[in-house]
Amino acid sequence: MNGDFVFVDEFLPGIRWDAKYATWDNFTGKPVDGYLTNRIVGTRALCMALEDAREKAAALGFGLLLWDGYRPQRAVNSFVLWSQQPEDGRTKQRHYPNINRTDMFTKGYVATKSGHSRGSTVDLTLYHEASGELAPMGGDHDLMDTLSHHGAQGITQTEARNRQTLRSIMEACGFNSYEYEWWHYTLADEPYPASYFDFQIT
Repeated sequence: MNGDFVFVDEFLPGIRWDAKYATWDNFTGKPVDGYLTNRIVGTRALCMALEDAREKAAALGFGLLLWDGYRPQRAVNSFVLWSQQPEDGRTKQRHYPNINRTDMFTKGYVATKSGHSRGSTVDLTLYHEASGELAPMGGDHDLMDTLSHHGAQGITQTEARNRQTLRSIMEACGFNSYEYEWWHYTLADEPYPASYFDFQIT
């Protein structure tokens, strides 16, 4: 692993995570190439900014749950190959109910060169510290639909407020949001803006 990359849970003890692409619970329906263990990796700069975000979230009664950080380029390549396979319907209703697999790229939900592979992008959500329950956001991780866009119609006031809370926290800590995915944030001053890494998460 690159020396500037760390396991986020070691840098931020007590952080919650569920590395979706290391599990069967993702849009491909199986663990993704390059994710050999269920842990989140990121640059030290990412982790320092996440520590600030965690403190701001805690002041509001929330914790952070991470779904993805660094993503090997081989994982991105496997998404491309998966999109070219015949539709089997296993994950369509949950993750891309209104588009075809190949549309994920043209619609902006998946990229052939992902900011995640640079090590300073994170997918995350909020949970209530008092109960441990996830804050309702009006759609789950990797729902590739207009419902996931910032400012989407069709979600409740509480869901919209929770999305805005997460966005405010992350932007105050130096992250940029992504228009099409309420859970996706990239460090504005990322240390490797032109590098796409491919070491495995082991």
